[in-house]
Amino acid sequence: MHSETVRLDPDKLTALYEQLGETGAEDVVCRAVEEMAVRLTHCERLWRQNDMMALRKSARSLIAIADQIGMTALAAIANDVTQAIDSEDSPAVAAILFRLMRVGERSLTAVWDEQDMTI
Repeated sequence: MHSETVRLDPDKLTALYEQLGETGAEDVVCRAVEEMAVRLTHCERLWRQNDMMALRKSARSLIAIADQIGMTALAAIANDVTQAIDSEDSPAVAAILFRLMRVGERSLTAVWDEQDMTI
């Protein structure tokens, strides 16, 4: 079992709350977390189907969503997935994708904990 460090940028969340207010920011965070959970599952399915172009597109979309709510580690790893796909390095894609899945799961939980929300 691998353990991954989850990095959240609290300044991103603070800025989001200042910009949108509590209700607006919570709505954005909830939608982002929900969308990221769906996309992480979708990424794994695309990898299993060996659809690298669709996987690349899905990983790229994760970068923007993760960055929006301060999930810096997740955004960086999703970027690594796209680079491995571009390099046509199948073993690296697999390894990095499953790292993305581990960090994604822990990051989603961390955002909820950071915001003192319940899943």
